[in-house]
Formats: sequence, structure tokens, C-alpha cells
Amino acid sequence: MVHREPGAEADLEAKPVSRRRPRRTAEQNREQILRAATVEFATHGLAGARISRIVKKSGSNPRMIYEQFGSKSALYVAALESALAELRAEELVLDVEHLDPVEGLLKLFDFMNGHFERDGHLVSLLRAENGTKARYMKKSRRIHEMSSPVLAMTERLIARGVAEGRLTAEIDPLRLYIMIAALSQFHLTNVHTLSSMFATDLAKPEWRAKRRADARRMLAAYLETK
Repeated sequence: MVHREPGAEADLEAKPVSRRRPRRTAEQNREQILRAATVEFATHGLAGARISRIVKKSGSNPRMIYEQFGSKSALYVAALESALAELRAEELVLDVEHLDPVEGLLKLFDFMNGHFERDGHLVSLLRAENGTKARYMKKSRRIHEMSSPVLAMTERLIARGVAEGRLTAEIDPLRLYIMIAALSQFHLTNVHTLSSMFATDLAKPEWRAKRRADARRMLAAYLETK
């Protein structure tokens, strides 16, 4: 006679029947691969990234990755494009052009600052790609095309500000956009070294909130100087 612990029959009966997961579409597979690749490249860089880890995290297989992207470096470029596309897409739906020009540009800073603080993977990818002198980014026509509408939006705000007497005609749209980008991420790309040098945790929300307020005042003062 087989001895069973009390309740064993109930456990056997209650055991769920395994079911296959729904089959993913090609687009869903691509999205999962890009998400896993973004994390992998942001964490380890192109040289240190491993396709095997991307396969495991995305629930795919090597054949699928190489069929969709062709190579490890092409997957890296696609991850760069995807991360930047999220930033650009959100920038382009910003409702700023009806605002006072100065306030519109400050709102662009608010958005960009928040996006970089939320998306550490993008910060890491850009820092790593800068170390290659943009070797792989230069291969992407899509990244160049994504940047043009954002600069055009900045140009329109400045032009209206000049016409209304709010801004000086000396403000260059590209230099201003790069200034906003610098004010939004320098403290993030150098968070560990600066925190160590000055024995202050630059990752603390309180410190970042005060730095953000300082940067916003600096930008406002620059814009309103005639």
C-alpha cells in the first residue's frame, strides 16, 4: 500500500494543467529582442554584450536575432535607434508652441531633464557611443532624420520670441538645444565620479530636484537676457 501525506490527493488534483504560451508575432518578437538588447548594451557596451544573454532575456533564439537584425553590431544600432526614437516621439508631442516662447523652451528643458533621469539606459548608450566617436550612430540615417523636427520646433519658438521682443536674435537653435541637453544629463553621465569626489550622493532625489531648479533658473536668465 502506497502511503501518502494528508492532502496529497488534493494537491495532485489542484495542480494546474500546463498550457503553451500564446505565439508571439514577428513584431512582438522584435520588440522583446530590442528591449533585452537595450539593457544588455547599456550595461556591458557593444564589446561586452552577449547575444546569449539577449536570447535568454527576450525569450528568443540566436537564429531569430540574426534573421531580423543581421549581426550584433546591427542589433546595437537598432537599439540606439529605438532608445532615441522614444525620446524624439515624446518631444514631438510636447504641447509647447502655443505657450509664451520662453516658457515653451523651459518646458522642453523640463521634459528632457525628466526623460534622461527616467531613462538611464539611454544615457549609458549615448555615453558609450560617444566613446566610439559615434562610429555606429553614423550608420543610421534614421537617427539623423529623427533629429531634424526637434530642432525645427526649437527654431520656431525662438523665431516667435524674437518677433515678440522676448528673445534676442543672437540665440542659435542648435547651441540652445545642446545646452538644454547638457543641463539635463551631465550630472547623470558623471554621477559616480562626482559623488565620489565630493562625498555627496548625486543620485538622491532631493539633490536632483535642487539641481534641476538651479538649471531651470540659469536657462531662464539666459533666454531673457536681451
